[in-house]
Amino acid sequence: MRQIVLRIAVALAAALMAGAALAQSAYPDHKIRMIVPFAAGGPTDVIGRLVAERVSDVFGQQVYVENLPGAGGNLGVETGKRAAPDGYTIVAVSTGFIINPSMYSKIGYDPIKDFAPISLVATSPNVVAVHPSVPAKNLKELIALIKADPAKFSYAQPATGSTPHLAAEQMKQMFDLPGLVMVPFNGAPLAVNSTLGNHTQISFTALPPAIGAIKDGSLRGIALLAKERAAALPDLPTNIEEGVPGLESDTLTGIVAPAGTPKEIVDKWNAAIVKMLADPAIKQKLDALGFVAVGNSPAQFAERIKSEAARWDKVVKAAGIQMD
Repeated sequence: MRQIVLRIAVALAAALMAGAALAQSAYPDHKIRMIVPFAAGGPTDVIGRLVAERVSDVFGQQVYVENLPGAGGNLGVETGKRAAPDGYTIVAVSTGFIINPSMYSKIGYDPIKDFAPISLVATSPNVVAVHPSVPAKNLKELIALIKADPAKFSYAQPATGSTPHLAAEQMKQMFDLPGLVMVPFNGAPLAVNSTLGNHTQISFTALPPAIGAIKDGSLRGIALLAKERAAALPDLPTNIEEGVPGLESDTLTGIVAPAGTPKEIVDKWNAAIVKMLADPAIKQKLDALGFVAVGNSPAQFAERIKSEAARWDKVVKAAGIQMD
């Protein structure tokens, strides 16, 4: 009798495992929602829609984008956290996803515990640009000008707590520039326009929104905050080349799923994204827009999330940035 019971138990376990494997192999069998926690048209939305289009082709099921802006991206991310971990809700995230827990006194998610990283899709290096009337030609000269007369200068940034904002604050901390005034905007185009009009003499933004103005000379590119030059602006030196290391920073866009999403589904998404980014046409498109294609593994993306969180938490606390 004991042997019969054991055989039945083994058979049931095998049936359950086979059923689970069958269910996962059938994934996806209906539409998939991709939450973008920002308004349409921004960098996260651009990358999210590109991924959604390509993964739809690979999976044979539509991946549709749902924009849920609000609270600096927190609204959409928290909605994603509460979704069932079944692979039918995916979230496109930016660096704010990592930084916001350091800034907001009340926040409803943990970027490490509440999500399963899928892949870092692309990064866009941050760039420092100035109005042509500013005589500085490189970052060292700009820092010297600010030190000499800080009341003359203010800088525009696209969103409080964004990496362009925090890169500027890090520069202020590194070079003792407390007098440099920060002017926040609701989006990079507004920040760029402010410097175009010389209302703020300096702008810190991600590269894509500033490319056009730098290329046509409306703004002078001072430094790319990166280890390597960008294909979109090959003549613009990096901060390292200009002798000011330590300010390298970028705005990242990645894809995550709610914690508990089966590994097989995470791996399937990762494989589709990596395949997409191997396409030379996609890479060329991203290069032209000022992005750098990445496509790393879930484990590598998890490590990047942890390292970014630790780095920017220090800057946030030193700058005393706090959001309600």
